[in-house]
Amino acid sequence: MTTPRTDQMTLVAFLQASNVSVYSGSWRYPSSAADYLDLRYYQRIARVLEEGTFDLMFFDDRLAMPTIYGNSPAEAVRRGARPIKLDLSTVLGAVAAATEHIGLGATYSTTYYQPFHVARTFATLDHLSGGRAAWNVVTSVNDAEAQNFGLEQHFAHDKRYDRAEEFIEVVSKLWDSWEEGAILDDRANGVFADPERVHEIDHQGEYFTVRGPLTVPRTPQGRPVIIQAGQSGRGMQFAARWADLIFTSDPTQEIALEHYQQQKKLITEAGRDADTVKLLPMAYTIVGETEAIAREKEKIFLDELVHPMASLTLLSEVTNHDFAEHSLDDVVTDELIDSVSGIRGLVQGVRRHVGEGKLTLRTLANHRATLLQGPRFVGTGTQVADQMQEWFESGASDGFVLAATHFPGAFEDFVRLVVPELRRRGLFRSEYPGATLRDTLSLAQPENQFAKTEEASGA
Repeated sequence: MTTPRTDQMTLVAFLQASNVSVYSGSWRYPSSAADYLDLRYYQRIARVLEEGTFDLMFFDDRLAMPTIYGNSPAEAVRRGARPIKLDLSTVLGAVAAATEHIGLGATYSTTYYQPFHVARTFATLDHLSGGRAAWNVVTSVNDAEAQNFGLEQHFAHDKRYDRAEEFIEVVSKLWDSWEEGAILDDRANGVFADPERVHEIDHQGEYFTVRGPLTVPRTPQGRPVIIQAGQSGRGMQFAARWADLIFTSDPTQEIALEHYQQQKKLITEAGRDADTVKLLPMAYTIVGETEAIAREKEKIFLDELVHPMASLTLLSEVTNHDFAEHSLDDVVTDELIDSVSGIRGLVQGVRRHVGEGKLTLRTLANHRATLLQGPRFVGTGTQVADQMQEWFESGASDGFVLAATHFPGAFEDFVRLVVPELRRRGLFRSEYPGATLRDTLSLAQPENQFAKTEEASGA
């Protein structure tokens, strides 16, 4: 018998600084806002989410336009398949100014950025937002990104994770390079800060040589919150060591429960308290004033808005394979699965939705471009709350990363119709508990590794 939960859901909004949400047909929905190049667009969405007391909003990112299909950006541009990606530090700066409580997260790559740059960016955001910054750690996905940074090919999987391990170690050292209380502001004696509490990190590793210190003092959270979404064995190990929030893409409750138990075990084996790390499957919610309205919306999103070529373009991007030589109606064969990196897990996920038998590229591509990547909760506010509660109370998740079918309406519907029902059941908060994102997530402020070392040596 499942032990009743005494905690509440964690709710995270998943966004794009783009013409579309993660659902690539969103720009075609009649009520989708089209002012995504205006900072007020992101501020509007953020205020809706803060009204709904979401823990966090974070932005996905890619460092290239989708160009793998046909070795050209033409189809991505023509079909609106995520051709626009704005700089996230600028977007989040604007959002920080329009909000007070909600966490603010951005995706930054450990493959194509440098640790000092990332450490400074998120430390700055943490200060300017009053302690609300989060970093979504990714290793990037394809050759198109590599080619925008002077390389021909993307690094191999294990090399990317080796680099990522060292990268986050360096970033953590930089965030710790200023101790608490280092700034004295002693104006009478002309002493601004205590140099004994500001440390050169002198990191020399396989991938990075960084002297430090960081040029930003220790932040309100000590260190910004870490988000990670690795699904492979190596990715799960990485998340077990570093992540505060783990973003998953489990299509069914049964699979999510198995994944949850495996990941929590890895966190414990890494020497961390597994109860402090949240596992959050990505989910879509399609909410209507009646079930019939919600089902009609679902039909429109699934069947009418995503162009097949947009689907194939995004499939090429995520698998780093050019599908231009294939037809949408080609059957996905064992030979194709063996030859395309990363497609096997995608095929397995799709089969959980559509069953066994022949699987075409059209169905596979639509899985990436439509609403089939995670659970889909459809119905009235009460019905959607029922479905979310079932997942949460079964132990399959600690909450959800909610992706939007369209902006800003999907989040407006959720806050208006679902959040009140979750609050009524005691499953979700009605106000923020403190000042920082760590307060919201019930996360302790991490110890400073340099202060700890000095205390030990002085004992």
